[in-house]
Amino acid sequence: MQGQMWSYIFKRVLLMIPTLLGVLTLTFAVVQFVPGGPVEQLMLELKGKGDAAVSGAESSGGGSNYRGRQGVDAERLAEVKALYGFDKPPLERYFMMLKRFAQFDLGQSYYQHQSVWQLVVSKLPVSISIGLWTFFLTYLVSIPLGIAKAVRDGSRFDAVTSTMILVGYAIPGFVLGVLLLVIFGGGSFLQIFPLRGLTSDNWSELSMIGKVMDYLWHLVLPITASVLGSFAVITMLTKNSFLEEIRKQYVLTARAKGLTEKQVLWKHVFRNALLPLVTGFPAAFIGAFFTGSLLIETLFSLDGLGLLSYESVMRRDYPVVFGTLYLFTLIGLFTKLISDLCYVYIDPRIQFGAGGGS
Repeated sequence: MQGQMWSYIFKRVLLMIPTLLGVLTLTFAVVQFVPGGPVEQLMLELKGKGDAAVSGAESSGGGSNYRGRQGVDAERLAEVKALYGFDKPPLERYFMMLKRFAQFDLGQSYYQHQSVWQLVVSKLPVSISIGLWTFFLTYLVSIPLGIAKAVRDGSRFDAVTSTMILVGYAIPGFVLGVLLLVIFGGGSFLQIFPLRGLTSDNWSELSMIGKVMDYLWHLVLPITASVLGSFAVITMLTKNSFLEEIRKQYVLTARAKGLTEKQVLWKHVFRNALLPLVTGFPAAFIGAFFTGSLLIETLFSLDGLGLLSYESVMRRDYPVVFGTLYLFTLIGLFTKLISDLCYVYIDPRIQFGAGGGS
């Protein structure tokens, strides 16, 4: 079993290489045809026209007919292209990027004068705050609620809670966030919660308890807007998993042996019913940090990874685009591997196949 597991892990790690290459290659190829690249934007700034991209333009690696380059000295244009590395052929730039990524060098931002690693680390506190609380609150509420709904299937409690969570699921997080700000953020009614950020301006002057309370107070509105839509999926998945297990033959056998409903539920049903949730647990945990809602971050002025990714795409900050894409894809692939290993750990009946599957 141990040998099969390490063989499976080795094969999965090897399969990550072509997956990474495919994602990076496709994105790099698309970028070559995107108009208004960093060279054009800088030339527009040098000419005092701002950094707005012009539709119909050629990419940074394309020809010189782009209007952002018209009237610009050829020598200056060559200097700018060399500054961003666009003086080299696309294929050479592609292999240089792969070489850097193999050494976990994510490159340097064109505009923010920092390495991509530094930018990601600087945005992590916001993403961790939103992601961690969203993840734990979602699971802490949804799993007990799903179990309670399964045990009381068809009851009034089941119907009322289903209606409530489905209504919450139907409301987009951004719309809910606006509504919360209008009602509780001083928009038109009550000014109970702060409008923006994770801390107050005088946070450094507060006591330790004051800092904790200030931090938690700032989280109330964005976390509420983030988690409400997540409750429905996890709650209904938990309920359906428990209902499926409760109706199986081994539950009837356990009841026939004289076990109480509580013993049947927690000793027999619980472990099997949690399999679908456990397998998605690592992905949900990691994803909570890196897939924060861009709209929520924008609405509550939270400078996290979602906003960083969006701004880097809009500004054509390609090192940040490719660096974060590489990092997040790699994390996603390893998370999927961990999910599969958790599946086998929870249910030892599942064996690693000779073909690399579980």
